Amino acid sequence: GASQRAWLMVLAILIHNVPEGLAVGAAYAGTALGVGGGDAVNAGASLALAIGLQNMPEGLIVAMALRTLGQSAGTSWAVAALSGLAEPFGAIVGLALLGSLPAFYPIGLAVAAGAMIFVVSHEIIPETHRNGFEGMASVTLMAGFIFMLMLDASLG
Repeated sequence: GASQRAWLMVLAILIHNVPEGLAVGAAYAGTALGVGGGDAVNAGASLALAIGLQNMPEGLIVAMALRTLGQSAGTSWAVAALSGLAEPFGAIVGLALLGSLPAFYPIGLAVAAGAMIFVVSHEIIPETHRNGFEGMASVTLMAGFIFMLMLDASLG
């Protein structure tokens, strides 16, 4: 029932944090490999900042789901924090693999991007467009996209 759905959402967020981390690791691997010159440093920092910002509401979602199941505030916070730790793990793996195998740098970025596009299009967008929130979901999706473009322009 509701308990299974809440834990499934926690698990989904945990799993999708790995490719996010891989994307950050791949961006910093490009810095280590000298791909893109000084722009690679900005690309890595920009991506880390953007993903870090969007992880805050994700952690809140995890904590709120667990609170609705009757978990304590401390347990909910701890599980939310642990779900975010999958991301640095993914970044370390991405940096280690892609830093030692320069030929796979573009493939690593493509895999990370593809994984994130899949998660967003398959899970997140359909979930936000349920229960009468279609208009607000679309507006906030566009606002987030515009914010990311502005972030990219200001940091790049």
